[in-house]
Amino acid sequence: MKQHAPATLRNREPIAEVLARELPASGTVLEVAAGTGEHAVFFAEQFPALHWQPTDPSPEALASIAAWRADYAGDNLAAPLLLDAAQPGSWPLAAADAMVCINMVHISPWEATLGLFAGAARVLAESNGPLVLYGPYIEAGVETAPSNLDFDASLKARNPLWGLREAEALDALASQHGMARTARYAMPANNIMLVYRGA
Repeated sequence: MKQHAPATLRNREPIAEVLARELPASGTVLEVAAGTGEHAVFFAEQFPALHWQPTDPSPEALASIAAWRADYAGDNLAAPLLLDAAQPGSWPLAAADAMVCINMVHISPWEATLGLFAGAARVLAESNGPLVLYGPYIEAGVETAPSNLDFDASLKARNPLWGLREAEALDALASQHGMARTARYAMPANNIMLVYRGA
C-alpha cells in the first residue's frame, strides 16, 4: 500500500524550514494533493502542535497516506480525506488555519489550480492563514532552468493539460479571490515556494 516518492527525502527538510516561518503556532493545516503521504507524516512530526489533515483525489494515494499514517506514533495526523481541488463541492473542511500544496499545480489541469485558490479563499477566510505552494514555476524576468524546460515538455507530452505555470498567473488568480502573494522562497533543484494570504 505504501508508495514512495524519491524527491520527498530530498525536499522535505528545506520545505519544513519555510513552513516553520509561515505556519501558525497551532490549528489545522489542510494539505491538498498529499500524494504518497510521506510529507504529511514528516510535517506532522515536525509540527506536533498542528493538526495535519492530508487529502488527495487518488484512491491509490489515499491508501498510501493511510499506510504511512498507520506507522506514525503521534496523534496529530488525521486520516486522509478525498479532495479533488477541481470540484468545488468536494472540499471536506469548511475552515482551516493554513493550506499546503506541494507539486500539484504543474501535474494537474489548470482547473485544479482555479479550484485550489477558490477553496483557499473560503477555507482560510476566517483565519487569514497562508496558502503555501511548492514546485517549479516560470517567473517573469527569471531565466527558466533547462531542466525545468525539459520537465515542462515531458509533462505536456504525458498530458497536454499539465505543465509549469507562470507565477504571475497565480498572483492574478489570487487577486481575483482577495489574496496576495506575501513571500517567495528559492528552493533546491530549481523549485520555489510561494505564499499567499488574504489581502
